[in-house]
Amino acid sequence: MSEKTERNYRKMRVGIVVSDAMDKCIVIRVDRQMKHPLYKKPVKASSKLYAHDESNDAHVGDRVRVMETRPLSRLKRWRLVDVVERAK
Repeated sequence: MSEKTERNYRKMRVGIVVSDAMDKCIVIRVDRQMKHPLYKKPVKASSKLYAHDESNDAHVGDRVRVMETRPLSRLKRWRLVDVVERAK
């Protein structure tokens, strides 16, 4: 067994909370802009991520940062790192 103590690189994403109805779980929307493969026009695309929120800190409309983690349930593969900006 090696003496390696550092962890591998983890993916980080920033998104907007769209749901906080579950206990210790939030749903965030991550927006990105891509170029259409055929027409080369910029197109907006988004994806939903389910993230673990241990203290129920984030609420709908907040901008949050999440980090990739081991599978915590059927859908949750991310955990909340911090709230970047509160909703107004």
